[in-house]
Amino acid sequence: MKYALGPILYYWPKQQVEDFYTAAVNSDADIIYLGETVCSKRRELKPKDWLGLAKEIANSGKQVVISTMALLEAPSEVNILRKYCENGDFIVEANDFGAINLLAEAKTPFVCGHALNVYNAQVLQLLVNKGMQRWVMPVELSRDWLVQLQEDSRLLNIRDQFEIEVFAHGHLPLAYSARCFTARSENRAKDDCELCCINHANGKPVYSQDDKELFTINGIQTMSGYKYNLLNDVASMQDLVDVVRVSPLGDSAFETLGQFKQAAEDNIKFDLKLDRECNGYWHQIAGFDTVTT
Repeated sequence: MKYALGPILYYWPKQQVEDFYTAAVNSDADIIYLGETVCSKRRELKPKDWLGLAKEIANSGKQVVISTMALLEAPSEVNILRKYCENGDFIVEANDFGAINLLAEAKTPFVCGHALNVYNAQVLQLLVNKGMQRWVMPVELSRDWLVQLQEDSRLLNIRDQFEIEVFAHGHLPLAYSARCFTARSENRAKDDCELCCINHANGKPVYSQDDKELFTINGIQTMSGYKYNLLNDVASMQDLVDVVRVSPLGDSAFETLGQFKQAAEDNIKFDLKLDRECNGYWHQIAGFDTVTT
């Protein structure tokens, strides 16, 4: 298996982002995703900065993927998307079907991101024909679903034409909205948000009446409150998953990558924080739940 650092889903200051990727070069990641996927108002780094970082990281021998927005709302966002799709150097992660059309036109190979509702082998066949090289499984799907989808892909003779990647650690992106929940939580209008997301390095927790961390809000994203953690499920990914993705939650992502690699190589089990972590979707049960064995 290979190990990937997903794109930073939160709004961090430019220096923090640059420091993170400087450290990422020496991490256990085989693949590094770069780019803004949540909100176009987050402009600490501009497209030229992301592409510059991509070139620097690629020189280290890591595979670099440029990630794109999951919800496009303005012509200016489409123009930036087009620049990424026509970058000429790097594979692109498509998080909107509009990106796939542009990528197919530009003949740029791409990753199908988890934000896209791709649930069966027939759609995967269509995407392979358009240039897809890797599919990131939607976060709510289970291992059992993946087993069946892999078998269906073999029947269509496409299984050897794309890799399978699984979101294995981090707050799960569950839904996207035209509204900005972070701004709303601070009584701000979306158009006058004052970029308040930058004050919440890993999103803003939302608690239930019985004080459970039910959700995390991150701009237009609604995310899981608990962190998804498939660290103890690596053995069940063998011969099924090609790439394991860790979603950055600060510099702890590098330690997490090392733990995943250790779990795969040495079959080591780790203690999960039952009041803060979950793995239910992988086991085809309620996502909030945790299987410990």
